[in-house]
Amino acid sequence: MSLRHSFFTAALSVTVFIAPSALAQSSTLAATPPMGWNSWNRFAEKVSDADVRAAADALVSSGMRDAGYIYINIDDTWEGKRDANGVIQTNSKFPDMKALADYVHSKGLKLGIYSSPGPQTCANYEGSYGHEEQDAKSYAAWGIDYLKYDLCSFRKIMDEQSQGDPQKAFAIEKAAYEKMHKALLATGRPIVYSLCQYGWNNVWEWGPEVGGNLWRTTDDINDHYARMVDIGFSQAGLAKYAGPGHWNDPDMLEVGNGGMTNDEYRQHMTLWVILAAPLLAGNDLSKMTPETLALLTNKEVIAVDQDALGKQGDRVSAVGPMEIWAKPLSGGANRADTPRSITLHLREVGFSENAKLRDLWQGKDVSASNGAYTVLVPAHGAALLKVSR
Repeated sequence: MSLRHSFFTAALSVTVFIAPSALAQSSTLAATPPMGWNSWNRFAEKVSDADVRAAADALVSSGMRDAGYIYINIDDTWEGKRDANGVIQTNSKFPDMKALADYVHSKGLKLGIYSSPGPQTCANYEGSYGHEEQDAKSYAAWGIDYLKYDLCSFRKIMDEQSQGDPQKAFAIEKAAYEKMHKALLATGRPIVYSLCQYGWNNVWEWGPEVGGNLWRTTDDINDHYARMVDIGFSQAGLAKYAGPGHWNDPDMLEVGNGGMTNDEYRQHMTLWVILAAPLLAGNDLSKMTPETLALLTNKEVIAVDQDALGKQGDRVSAVGPMEIWAKPLSGGANRADTPRSITLHLREVGFSENAKLRDLWQGKDVSASNGAYTVLVPAHGAALLKVSR
């Protein structure tokens, strides 16, 4: 961990978001950051057809679907062996993927799946290496709507074929991701394409070239405050690479998994919506507390993430522990171990003293005094304010 990251782990941070005037480009696939649920955090290698159906039911009954969470994404370990013609089969945990997709679709949801450009996935199941076109056709025939494509064992192939030349290895990696993209396009079915290679080779710079709708910018998140903060605040500088149809992905939400306090989860959610990040829950949907559900389904907060402009928040200045970021909305985050008062000076961020303020977590309008608004933010907590003229 760098010195800067160590310093900011226990520092106070102010985050301000300013409404831009530019219009965003339009896109029909992943026009806003994808929202949904991924199986890995809850079930890992034990995920089954029944688990996915139950998750679909829970998204509907909890109100999460109506809040925007529409993707049910099956992560690793669904894969079986290939038949004599090389066609991928599901294993015994998933007896009929087409029937499962039909069930998910009947709930007004979409189904995602997982694979790797290598011969094996991260959990050593069957990958797509040498079978990209076949796998894409299978996904389309089943009714799949989203593919997470995880580098995993392909790294060994990159090393072998490049003979240690980093540039050759990079070219091989890009070609592998583009190959699957072309295979998906050839099916004629719109399938969101998620690149998972942990931010190597500055993937945000070339992700759109290989058809990515989103790409992981970091290694894996975990359910610890320090790791979440390290990932979230390290996204500074990446805003220009995000927009409708192509998003920076700092990994799944850990909200509700038990490793952080409610205030820390609020900061987690606040950071992710500020970053226009995909919102992929990974908690146990059958055991959500009212507090977890409230964090995940606050419609005014979600609207920050799903804003049609498609602008990602970014840092515009940092003086010691104080940071200012820019996005269509405004908010503050306290990374200190004690509550801190944070003051937003409206003129410093391009607004007049008469600007309107709304606290999105509290769901109420608030007022500035002499052009400034001060809020007490809990330790490791966050405030999220919508500022408008």
